[in-house]
Amino acid sequence: MIKKKFQRKIENFTCENCNTSVQGDGYTDHCPSCLYSKHVDINPGDRDCNCKGLMEPIAAEVKKDGYRIYYRCLDCGYNHRVRSSPEDSFEAILALLSKPTLNLVKQLKS
Repeated sequence: MIKKKFQRKIENFTCENCNTSVQGDGYTDHCPSCLYSKHVDINPGDRDCNCKGLMEPIAAEVKKDGYRIYYRCLDCGYNHRVRSSPEDSFEAILALLSKPTLNLVKQLKS
């Protein structure tokens, strides 16, 4: 059976990194306070990944339509990137932008 690339799931969750209670909107894939995520998807929203490790935000970059946040799974090392959300902590994004990660971002894109 072929699955859609994106499956919208409206789920509330408690961040496993900072314990923030997060109200999901079907597109929420990370904590807006600390920006941590969880490695649960193979394709967005499918919840088919068995890893379930925490995804640490390791870098960010400015794009025309906002910011991209880059992640690395603390359990399996998987790398992933997502668009930021308007609800995301600007201070947390700034902290990621201030890291010297240009080479890292280039590696993650390839």
